[in-house]
Amino acid sequence: MSRGTETLVFQGRVPQSQWPVMRAPFQEGDFPGPVKYGYLNVGVVEAGVPELVGRTVFSLFPHQTRFVVPASAVTVVPAGVPAARAVLTGTVETAVNAVWDAHPQIGDRITVVGGGMVGASVAAVLAGLPATDVELIDIDPTRADLAKSLDIRFRQPADATVDRDLVIHASATEQGLTTALNILRTEGTVVELSWFGDKRISLPLGENFHSKRLTIRSSQVGGIQPQRHRDYAERLAVALDLLTDPRFDALITGHSDFGDLPAVLPRIADGSLPALCHVIDYPVN
Repeated sequence: MSRGTETLVFQGRVPQSQWPVMRAPFQEGDFPGPVKYGYLNVGVVEAGVPELVGRTVFSLFPHQTRFVVPASAVTVVPAGVPAARAVLTGTVETAVNAVWDAHPQIGDRITVVGGGMVGASVAAVLAGLPATDVELIDIDPTRADLAKSLDIRFRQPADATVDRDLVIHASATEQGLTTALNILRTEGTVVELSWFGDKRISLPLGENFHSKRLTIRSSQVGGIQPQRHRDYAERLAVALDLLTDPRFDALITGHSDFGDLPAVLPRIADGSLPALCHVIDYPVN
């Protein structure tokens, strides 16, 4: 499950101006609802193009135990990526796009604010840059274990390291974005990955924002910077290549059967079921 986006859809919080943009591939129904939503899937091809039959593939499709899509809508999962880890493909693809948008440099001091599925994925990707100092910030102290699994330093907001060259914000909270601005060096940049849906937020733009000449720029997985000279299939291939790294297994924090989804989704939406990537297992037969 893409917890942040699917929760906003479930709660009916997609602004009307974004209804066309936020349609998931193969979505049924229209916003605000009812809609058949969701999109991160890994499964085995049962019939169709002969060279794909029996192969494990990643695809984008709403939650459904079986479906038919064009062959062009699936991507074969490499042998070095377990199917259970491959469900993160879309999230790691978002992380790749964020790093492309952020333009980090070797030796940069980079902080990721928000240790959810997307933020942790970004931090894991950034940690692979040589001589780069990467720190993960979250209000939840249990995220320290996640950071340790990803080989990244962890801090809570009050102890966050300051004078950072670059901050990636992925907490989807007003407080998180404020923290991101407060820890930047002069001329630093916040790359905003959070999507707030219909929620309005306030920021301290009358404080250091102007005097330190700070920048806030958005990153959205729906678009690739033209100067990257890469298409969506190439970006997806990069994400799958990164997922050969077993560190990403730390992001998968739970499983539920497909039949339990009506009870599970409200618990994820209200936070009573803590989760990073919560996998919905479809029945085999």
